[in-house]
Parts: sequence; structure tokens; C-alpha cells
Amino acid sequence: MARPAARELNPKSSPKNVPFQCQDKLERDLRARGYHFIAGADEVGRGSLFGAVVAAAVILSPDRPIDGLNDSKQIDPEAREELSALIRERAVAWTIEAVDAATIDRINIYEASRLAMKRAIERLRPAPDFALIDAVPLDIAIPQHPLIKGDARCHAIAAASIIAKVHRDRMMCEWHRFYPEYGLASHKGYTAPDHLAALRGLGPTPQHRMTFEPVRQSALCSMLPRDRQLEMFAAAGA
Repeated sequence: MARPAARELNPKSSPKNVPFQCQDKLERDLRARGYHFIAGADEVGRGSLFGAVVAAAVILSPDRPIDGLNDSKQIDPEAREELSALIRERAVAWTIEAVDAATIDRINIYEASRLAMKRAIERLRPAPDFALIDAVPLDIAIPQHPLIKGDARCHAIAAASIIAKVHRDRMMCEWHRFYPEYGLASHKGYTAPDHLAALRGLGPTPQHRMTFEPVRQSALCSMLPRDRQLEMFAAAGA
């Protein structure tokens, strides 16, 4: 069966103040149009001050559904671990990619997040024929649909967010062994008060993102410009 030409998907927007419902409608619609391997992609760690941004891509199996998929931030850690294991077991394919802090500083967090998702999608085997992506467009050779708050609306994107989140949290726990003074195991590198206090008292580690404002302020004699990286995502989602 010939693959149809891509056209814009237009799922109905949820009313204001009503939570999104995470479902597999987009994937079912795409399969009905002739696509077979529909990837969902998402990243985690965008707002962290420490370490890599991590992305995952997942092709879910319509024959092995997984209950409870949702935005990883809305799921408690124990349930995330259980869901991550189920996704890895039941998915047709999954991949995880990381872009390190040095690269984030070099190309900016917006481009690093896009790079991580692009790499994750391109490493999937079987190769996907359509990609559902959380929020931002990617430079990939297959049809795609960036979906605002996709991890709260689409099963495939939610699955990617879950395995990426579990993987990155484990990375932060490993880094905690090297830098216990920063409390990485608890806050995972984000702007928690104890993390900011450690930065003020100890300065940044080589794994901190030097172009992020709280880190830049803690670096002695820094000549870096004011951080505006997260504004890129606000502009992309406008």
C-alpha cells in the first residue's frame, strides 16, 4: 500500500481550564491513513542547570497497549519506573539520546533539544514513517507533526517523555555520587534552593551549563552574556 502524502493534523483543542486527555487518537488516525511506524519524541532536562538534555523516541505497538501513559511530570516516580519498563518491553522500538552540557553551551538549549530528538528518531529500527513531536519542529526526512503539550495529549509522545525522564533521573543520581554537595539526586539539576545555595557557595562543576543565568552568576569573573535560552521555547510555542 502506497504511503499517503502528509497533511496537517488538527486535533481539537481542549477548552480553557480543562486538562488535556492523553490518548492514542492521532496514532490511530495516522494508521488509518496508511502509516505503519509512528514515532513519538520528547525531551527532558531543558530547564535543568546541570548535565545533559535527554530525548527519547518510541514506536508503540497497537497490539500491546499500555495503560496510564501521560506527561511524565504528572506521574509519580514509582509509577514512572514501572511504565518505563513496560514501554521498553512492549514498544516496537525505542531509543534514547543525550546532548551534553558543553554542547548545550555551544549551540544553545533549544537547538540541543532538537538535536537530541532528531538523533533519537533517526536511530529507531524499524525506521518510522511519521513522527509526532512535543512542541518543536525537527530537521528530519519524514512527515512530522509538532504538538504543543504533546506529552499530555498523545500516547507515543508521553511514552517517550517517560523513558527519557527515567533515564535522565538515573543519570542525575549517578552524577550525585561525584558531586554530592549539590544534591543532584533530589532536584535532578533544577533550580531548587539547595542547588542555588551550593552554586553560590561552591561555584559550578564542569557539568553545569555555563550559559544558564544562575550558573553564569556563580562563575567567578564570567564574561558570558545574559541568558535568554528558554525564551526560544516560549517563542516557538507562541
